[in-house]
Amino acid sequence: MKTIPTSPKPDAFEQVLQVDVPKGRDGKHKSIITRLLVELAALPSGSAIKIPLATLPDTKENIRAALSRAARLADLDIATSSDEDFLFIWKTNEGL
Repeated sequence: MKTIPTSPKPDAFEQVLQVDVPKGRDGKHKSIITRLLVELAALPSGSAIKIPLATLPDTKENIRAALSRAARLADLDIATSSDEDFLFIWKTNEGL
């Protein structure tokens, strides 16, 4: 059986400053998802947000997935629908 060294060579890996480390999901979807969550929070009961698919920075599937994760973290129940041109989003926990 091989033994695993307890300490790597000093130059085994490159070092970077912490400020230069990517912050996970604070990436390409953060601005659109933040905007959608703000609009959802102000959305009147019985209304939906209608977003032209052509204005999305990524595919509707990727935006839906990112929005679903963010809504779950914000304890917000949402639903989505789409057609050929638009993505619709609304809150589902209204009146509960």
